[in-house]
Amino acid sequence: MSLTSNDIQRLANLARLELESTQSEALLGQMNAFFDIVEQMRAVDTSGVEPLSHPVATVMDVALRLRDDAVSESNQRDANQQSAPAVEQGLFLVPKVIE
Repeated sequence: MSLTSNDIQRLANLARLELESTQSEALLGQMNAFFDIVEQMRAVDTSGVEPLSHPVATVMDVALRLRDDAVSESNQRDANQQSAPAVEQGLFLVPKVIE
């Protein structure tokens, strides 16, 4: 995929950017270089390659730093629902908006 200067002008317009001609030319070169890299990556055969759970998993063992799933606050549902206009069996009641 290769962009043209018209594509850069259109993208700049959509992003509400005002680019000078030198900036537009530099951006055109950078964007085309990026898309060249993407095309090179698409050409690589990755069939049979397991996805990584973490980017550095191939270099070192990665242990996820997860905390224990423990309750840290008490149940505040009744206090939170006191200001609601309508509550039934612990659920907020709202008017029907879709027929």
